[in-house]
Amino acid sequence: MTDQHILPTIGILGGTGALGGGLALRWAIAGLPVIIGSRDGSKAVDAAAFIQEKLREEGSVTGASLEDCAEKANVVVVAVPWDAHAVTLQQVRSATTGKVVIDVVNPLAFDKGGAYAPQVEDGSAAQQAQRLLPESQVVAAFHHVSAVLLADLAIPSVDTDVMVLGDDAESVKQVQELVSRIPGMRGIFAGKLRTAAAVEGLTANLIAINRRYKTHAGVGLTNVPVSNPSATPAPEIQTV
Repeated sequence: MTDQHILPTIGILGGTGALGGGLALRWAIAGLPVIIGSRDGSKAVDAAAFIQEKLREEGSVTGASLEDCAEKANVVVVAVPWDAHAVTLQQVRSATTGKVVIDVVNPLAFDKGGAYAPQVEDGSAAQQAQRLLPESQVVAAFHHVSAVLLADLAIPSVDTDVMVLGDDAESVKQVQELVSRIPGMRGIFAGKLRTAAAVEGLTANLIAINRRYKTHAGVGLTNVPVSNPSATPAPEIQTV
């Protein structure tokens, strides 16, 4: 990541969805090669072509099956629905060995009272991902980013802070750098994976805010003076 001439290929599992597609679009604009992965490879190819049409000559987006996407990528993003989370990770376990895996999944349930965070056996989606992918470095991030804002190229800067959580310092720093490639975003270290449940659960509150105020709310962290946290040394983190 430090060599500007060697850019990582980002594989987005669930890139046909709103958030995954939005991240694919913004990273491709930033010059990163992106692969969209889906259980239906042809659907992924169609989604990639749709994004590529928006880009014209600005970036590279291709489509593939879940396994091919994870195999060809240097960094893998998990952006699938919660109910497909475990089965998807089990499917790509060998292809993600030794790689950074960014989990953006928010476990959510809905009833008459609205959205809420259900109990997760492992504690959080990120912790479930680390258990299922023991040979990968899982980092949790991008939980509170509006897919609507990402997809709207009339909005050049997506001004929001991204809380980045992980147990490996170098992997956290790499994800912070990927966050900073999207104009307006700051990637801020926010703790180890064991604290991810609170970050994932906050999405339910943002949904309530968005419905009440008809907006696309994000998170802004006050009194964090670093404009680009990825430019600073990574925090001291000990793997648990």
